Amino acid sequence: MTIAPMQSLARWFPFLAWPKPTLTLLRGELWAGITVGLMLLPQGVAYAALAGMPLITGIYASIVPAAIAILFSPSPRLGVGPTALSALLIGASLTGMAEPGSAHWVALAAWMAILAGLLQWALGMVKAGWLLNLVTSPVLTGFTQAAALLILASQLPTLLGLSSSWSAVFNSPSIYLFDWQSIAYGVISMAGLMLAKKWRPAFPSTIVIIALTGMVSWATGFADGGGAVVGYLPSGLPHFQWPGMLSWEEFGGLVMPVLVISLVSFLETASSAQVEHQQAGTRWNENQDLIAQGLSKVSAGLFGSFATSASFSRSAVNMLAGAKTGYANVLSILLVIAVVLWFIPWLYHVPQAALAAIVITAVLNLIKPKAIIQLFRVSRVEGSISVATLALTILTAPRMYWGVFAGIVLSLGYFLYQRLHPRIIEVGLHGDGSLRSRQLWQLPPLAPHLIALRMDADLDFAAASALESRASDIWQQNPEAQHLALLAQSINNIDITGVETFARLQLLVAKRGGILHVVGLKLPAEQRLERAGMLNSSPHLRTYRTDAEFLLHFRVSPSNPDPAQITIDNNSNP
Repeated sequence: MTIAPMQSLARWFPFLAWPKPTLTLLRGELWAGITVGLMLLPQGVAYAALAGMPLITGIYASIVPAAIAILFSPSPRLGVGPTALSALLIGASLTGMAEPGSAHWVALAAWMAILAGLLQWALGMVKAGWLLNLVTSPVLTGFTQAAALLILASQLPTLLGLSSSWSAVFNSPSIYLFDWQSIAYGVISMAGLMLAKKWRPAFPSTIVIIALTGMVSWATGFADGGGAVVGYLPSGLPHFQWPGMLSWEEFGGLVMPVLVISLVSFLETASSAQVEHQQAGTRWNENQDLIAQGLSKVSAGLFGSFATSASFSRSAVNMLAGAKTGYANVLSILLVIAVVLWFIPWLYHVPQAALAAIVITAVLNLIKPKAIIQLFRVSRVEGSISVATLALTILTAPRMYWGVFAGIVLSLGYFLYQRLHPRIIEVGLHGDGSLRSRQLWQLPPLAPHLIALRMDADLDFAAASALESRASDIWQQNPEAQHLALLAQSINNIDITGVETFARLQLLVAKRGGILHVVGLKLPAEQRLERAGMLNSSPHLRTYRTDAEFLLHFRVSPSNPDPAQITIDNNSNP
């Protein structure tokens, strides 16, 4: 096959562009593959518990969905599989719709994965990855903080071995409601995970913790004494299974969760993919990654699992361990398959408190109050949007997706407010030769009877009215003014409403017997006005390419900024 067809195929099947496997290459990928594979196993089980799914489905999510993702992704080093955030969204969204762990719950989770996957796949196919920009950084920051707090709250009972509800603890406090052995397993596991992360981040500490706690649990008879352990898990590989149809009411109840999990899970993917491509010096193809993540989720739903995403921690460890290609992930999947086939019974005695410790340690990295403080330093409004998203996500739990949508609405509202209220300034000549705000720098007008305005926005339906209002207000304050200058360097586009506003400004200037001076008009805007006949030769219209040409017309310079000494050259022909 020639190079050109291969390159074309590689756009749709990125794994075709992988280098040929050699012993040297695979030897380098082996350690990264083993490290990530050993992380996947305990995290998969822990995140399945968080999602309310049978524990084995967390391991299933690390096989077929992970394989599909790396084969079709232009970012093959991403650690795809179950993640804490996606698991929380699944568990919270399905609360009240079925009993956690039941066959109906599993079917609902499978349909969430299928529908979210189809949505992501469709967005990727039509190259609509830009839609994901609707979830702004402040919204994602607020939601992530809230989700981390909710995950912590959901895992504390397991970590503490709580045998009743929190209400029972508050109403009838008793130390006998807690299992001290579970607390010991949980606290020691957390301490070990945190120390290992500081000592050597790429070390597969989670599997070591699982192995140690499992052996101690088996040796002390923790399960026989009624302790909460992982218990029996079925051996064997996942197989294709149709989840069965739901009622229309149930499908309707999944719409909002599907939308949120599609957005949030891909933003998780984006954060990891951008790091990978920055390190590799390549361009990230977000649309192809949307296709890959969508197909991964669909396969998860069809192979008895739940929605997957790219884990930032596993992706970081994969690259830190030296992964250069997707072969590292292939090796990690092969390791998971080996465990599923021959070593699953070894997980029986692992305390559930150790799994809770794995989840809590992972989400502690998401709690970053300094990030919200930094938002307030940059923008109080966007900081407030982040805090509102955080609060609403917590208050609306388990329907926490309302917090995300509220944040999106607030962000769009703020965006529209800014577009409807653009920055419009009257300019004067600064001593350094630049045109700046007269009010801010206390500058004199450029010339007698002249108002010079600059609008830092497009002249479209959102901003046109503001420009017209601003010009009218300044004219009322300066009734002797005849001429209007519009510095148009920042105007990239003019729509029909903008053309009509331009015509009205020209008419207002003509009625005053003055001239509309248009400076630095860009080609797209100029062509739009020409097609509308707005730039036809007129005694009341002058255009200039540069500020210098405009200032020369008025004989203005930094050495001669006094309007009283400036004469307007009506004979120049710019």
